[in-house]
Amino acid sequence: MRWIERAFEPGRVLTRTLVLLFCLIGQLLFFEPGVNARDWALALGALALSMLGRWSPFGSLLLQTGLLAGADLYGFAAVPAMKVLACVLLFDLAIRRPGRQVAAGAATLGTVVCVNLFDELPQQLPSVLFRISVVVGVPLLLAAYVRLGLQAADRERERGEARLREARLAERTAISRELHDLVAHHMSSMVLRVGVAKHVLPARDPRVDELLDGLHATSSAALADMRTLVEVLRAPGREPASIVRPEGLPAALDAVVEHGRGNGLDVSADVDPAIAGLDTVRGLAVLRLAQEGLANVVKHAGPSARVRLCVSLAEDGAVRMDLSNDGAGEPERGTGYGLIGMRERVSLLGGRLDAGPTERGWRMSAVLP
Repeated sequence: MRWIERAFEPGRVLTRTLVLLFCLIGQLLFFEPGVNARDWALALGALALSMLGRWSPFGSLLLQTGLLAGADLYGFAAVPAMKVLACVLLFDLAIRRPGRQVAAGAATLGTVVCVNLFDELPQQLPSVLFRISVVVGVPLLLAAYVRLGLQAADRERERGEARLREARLAERTAISRELHDLVAHHMSSMVLRVGVAKHVLPARDPRVDELLDGLHATSSAALADMRTLVEVLRAPGREPASIVRPEGLPAALDAVVEHGRGNGLDVSADVDPAIAGLDTVRGLAVLRLAQEGLANVVKHAGPSARVRLCVSLAEDGAVRMDLSNDGAGEPERGTGYGLIGMRERVSLLGGRLDAGPTERGWRMSAVLP
């Protein structure tokens, strides 16, 4: 079934034509006596006409049957080979087109075959009917069998896709439940405790106030992002309002840079305003890469590191992002999945991410086509 399906795909017309040419040459050379140059020309013309079945199988079948009628009328030796080509076109038509065209094509071919055998009527009526049924009925029966198989395969693919969607939805639901019941619960407790600490602690150093305010804002934002993630996992077809819009990407990157500065980093940023025209998927990827990159600098290079962030849009539409630091501070050996996650995110978009040490620190560069 699989090779028949592939053989009659629209893009396989050249392969199908070569197979028919091989069979046609064998038929005319070894099984048809009295074949001359005009028979070869007519047969090759019929084969070329069969190639048009890719674009118009019904029209090609009508022309083929007309050519077959003319060949039989003038006594061409290539008539049997042309009948085979007409049967192949009828088979192709029955697979790819609706019932009315198939009925009309089968009736036309059956009529031409009947006229060709008119001299044998009525003495050999059973033989004539049998040959007509073979020429017309066999292609229709084979096409019906193939179509049933293809329809069954389509239904099975649809059922498989539905089962896969259900399994993915069940996984997402389970993950969202754990995030809501476990992680979000602890984060809510953190936000509440920091808020209480701001009000119950006695007079303190302004730097402590600034630290508590920053901690409260960061934990509140993290809790909001967690709830957004739970919403996305629960309803994958609905886009949450908090996902960054492309036009707001420069402002979102500025907020990320300010957050890094609040953690003690000396960050200089060069962000191309043209990235406001990015699509949502690439815009979100750029934002997440910047967030994770600056978080890694704080963790591995120390809060006093000097960092440079460059985001630009090339003429070919590709987004180029470069984040480097001077490596100040005591580096730590990474044990998390941040870099792995960034590589996966970039790879899903068909891009490239390079990260590694330099002479003066660490550099990460990404290209999103």
